[in-house]
Amino acid sequence: MELNDWFDKGITAQEYVDSMSQHQQGFVYIYEHFKVPTEDEPLLAQLREKNLRAIILTEDWCGDAMLNIPVFLRIAEISKIDTHFLLRDENLTLMDQYLTNKTSRSIPKIIIIDREGNELFNWGPRAPELQDFIESSSANLPAESDEQFKEKQNEMFQFITKAYRDNEDFRSYVYNDLKKALTS
Repeated sequence: MELNDWFDKGITAQEYVDSMSQHQQGFVYIYEHFKVPTEDEPLLAQLREKNLRAIILTEDWCGDAMLNIPVFLRIAEISKIDTHFLLRDENLTLMDQYLTNKTSRSIPKIIIIDREGNELFNWGPRAPELQDFIESSSANLPAESDEQFKEKQNEMFQFITKAYRDNEDFRSYVYNDLKKALTS
């Protein structure tokens, strides 16, 4: 399938949010509390002329998606980027073309295309500062063979999810990295 076909197969942001069973509250909270800096609005408005579209590969259980997608949607509103969503696990043929480090089905993946369906670039799963945060948070986990591993991993995921929801700096990291990708 071509990227235009994948785009057409996708669902709208509202359909995606309505279907969410996990992280919906955090997603909506971030969306409602993140605003594009006023001074950047003219820069992002210039993207309207490009008639960009986005395909977002995601799943609602993903904390990175909870943080990144609402920030992207705010950018998309100003830039008039028509955005459709595909669930990763139902679209592995596409997902496997966008593996992180050639091995991992990390999400979200935001694929920016033009009207003809040509890929301009893709972004994800997270901004560099957040990658550092994840690596730092994971560094103290016991070995997977340790009987406490699952418990400690779940505690870490809860900590990360709360930090993603509440830390405004994290939204800025995502925003700045997305802005850089969109305007370069």
